[in-house]
Amino acid sequence: MRYASVVLDIPTRALDAAFDYAIPPALEGEAVTGATVLVSFSHRMAVGYVVGTSDEPPAGVPAEKIQPIAQVLAPSAFDDVAAGLAAWMAREYACPLPDAVRPFLAPGQKVRVTRAAPDAPWELACERTGAVDARWAALTPAANDFVPARSASRQRAVIEALRQGPQRVSELSATIPGARAAVTALERRGVVAVRSLRELRGGGDTTLSTAAAPRPEALTAGQRAALAAIDAAREAARGDVVLVDGVTGSGKTEVYLAAIERSLAVGRGALVLVPEISLTAQTVGRFRSRFGDDVAVLHSRLSAGERFDQWDLVRSGRARVVVGARSALFAPLAQVGLVIIDEEHEFSYKQDKSPRYHAREVAAELARARGAALVLGSATPSLESLERCREGRCRGVSWTRVEMPERPGASVLPDVTVVDMAEQFRSGGRSVFSGPLVDALREVAERREKAVLMLNRRGFANFLMCRECGCVPECPHCSTALTYHERGHLLACHSCGRTWPVRAFPDPSTRCPNCGSRYLAAFGVGTQRVEDELAMLLPPHVEVIRMDADTTRAKGAHQSLLERFDAAECAVLVGTQMIAKGLDFPEVTLVGVINADTMLKLPDFRAAERTYDLLEQVAGRAGRGERPGRVIVQTYWATHPAMRAVAAHDRRVFLDAELAERAEAHYPPYARLANVVAWGRGEKDVRSALDALAAAVRERAGDASGWEVLGPADCVKARVKDRFRRHLMVKAPAGADLGALLAPLVASLPRRAGINIAVDIDAYDLM
Repeated sequence: MRYASVVLDIPTRALDAAFDYAIPPALEGEAVTGATVLVSFSHRMAVGYVVGTSDEPPAGVPAEKIQPIAQVLAPSAFDDVAAGLAAWMAREYACPLPDAVRPFLAPGQKVRVTRAAPDAPWELACERTGAVDARWAALTPAANDFVPARSASRQRAVIEALRQGPQRVSELSATIPGARAAVTALERRGVVAVRSLRELRGGGDTTLSTAAAPRPEALTAGQRAALAAIDAAREAARGDVVLVDGVTGSGKTEVYLAAIERSLAVGRGALVLVPEISLTAQTVGRFRSRFGDDVAVLHSRLSAGERFDQWDLVRSGRARVVVGARSALFAPLAQVGLVIIDEEHEFSYKQDKSPRYHAREVAAELARARGAALVLGSATPSLESLERCREGRCRGVSWTRVEMPERPGASVLPDVTVVDMAEQFRSGGRSVFSGPLVDALREVAERREKAVLMLNRRGFANFLMCRECGCVPECPHCSTALTYHERGHLLACHSCGRTWPVRAFPDPSTRCPNCGSRYLAAFGVGTQRVEDELAMLLPPHVEVIRMDADTTRAKGAHQSLLERFDAAECAVLVGTQMIAKGLDFPEVTLVGVINADTMLKLPDFRAAERTYDLLEQVAGRAGRGERPGRVIVQTYWATHPAMRAVAAHDRRVFLDAELAERAEAHYPPYARLANVVAWGRGEKDVRSALDALAAAVRERAGDASGWEVLGPADCVKARVKDRFRRHLMVKAPAGADLGALLAPLVASLPRRAGINIAVDIDAYDLM
């Protein structure tokens, strides 16, 4: 008799371990690690996941008292290494064990089970996933001598169609009425052969090879050094980390491609993560052109069926290179030689729902467990990665930094001009665009080149304000000012997503909700307004393309907008931070930042780092071709170290000041930070729950050096979707096990109806 350790998918922190079940002989080949099973628990049936098997019964329990697994609901989705990684995530990020297992499951799989009849087997509810086979019809040699009957017009039509080549039976049926019956009749006569081939959803272009990507004639010295360090880390097979610190446009992607080629040559695959879905299409194009059908793509914009097809390509071994966003890290690729995280500094690698993992940390643990190398690439590495490289080791593995300070060929870093908007205002400037930016845009239009303008605000204006009393309309469900969208004349809450027509808010005459004045004015600048101003400023031959969360809602919108920009002779791309990284258009000679201060004054200790990263990244979109580039940054804080560092292309100007502040205030990378958020409809209950937790954390931490508990206090967004929100922050020494301290304390709190508590280890969102 074999036994299985099963993690029960029951939403409670009280079940923090796997339970042992017996594997019936009839299920021994199916109830393996990674399988989804149905078991009896506490007098009811529950869904669980097998995370390990053994020949030995659990100690101290008579074998006859161990309940058997009732049914296998889904085949294995992960192996023992992935099961160990899930357990590590649950401990590290203080999340329930089933939350840590779910990312490894097949796309579309749900917890709910159904059955057609009382005596029928249970089935998992899924989002229309699972393999789909397409029936293809093709003529056999017997078709040369076959003559259909005079009345068999459909058979003749099918044969004529198939003489052009094999076709799907479904396609024949769409063009020839009754084709299915005709194909069946011809198949019986041996004239047509029908076979089932795996169909990949998503337009069918997910497995097509393209021409090979052009290779550079020679690698730069920095590229050769990076490739050598990556090869050494991969051959060491210990999970060593290589940080590729290369300026924008230095050819990091070519290093990734070359490193993957060498990994594939020795039978090991690669996982490649990119921070934004908008970058996936462009990145996939480069990787597919080099590796063809060996590439699978995983990201959230694919349907459940499309994700399943790509996931299954990896599980079956037909694809050995996985490209995608954060969740691609959990693809069932067993023979991993490389894990690559491009733009590793990006905050989008931090998951904002349970399990609240950081892809960089999970990738490091995955590389160690698989004996692979982890490659981190960025022009603006995170302060945590830089500190680990300075120390040389972290969690038992080596961290190495390799610099790539030059761009290949003749391209050079762009000139950066910082424009003080306060000076512009004092000189009479009232436009969204400063004088230098207006002149530069007109020059781009004259030369028929391309430009990129970034503003990290969507909408037409940040808010409406009453000129009489100063009232700003706020969302009635959130503590957030409403953003004005001129297209559609809407006020939108970017916290809960609700919208109101301006003419109906607060009443049909559009009056101030406080004093009734009709004088409501739009303040601030959004991407819609920039788009409109550009249309008036530039000549008609310049195409203005806006790319933000509003214009990219539809599936494929990212790729469509980028293709429009690429195909245009002369164009300006206006967008939020999604256009700031990873995009490679050699024709772009001008980059403008409309307001560089958008994030700089947020109540977040990482605000300066985010601003510097974003400015340096968007500046790197200029001058990537033969023509020199120019960058104009508009700001009201021109003396800030982040602005001066970007202007001088000298990171040390920013780092010296920022690290000194972090060390003094005991913030990462010199400490670990957890943010515990409680929310619910009852403000009193939220306060009570978090006060109890704060007292327990202070008692457990005691007077230990390096530990500090801040709060509880209201969140910056104190109310979202009619839920009150308070948070508690815990600082700990850099090597402390925060998850092990907080998880049992949160689990021990008395349950309060309607109150939710989330533990965010290594928190990035403090709002």
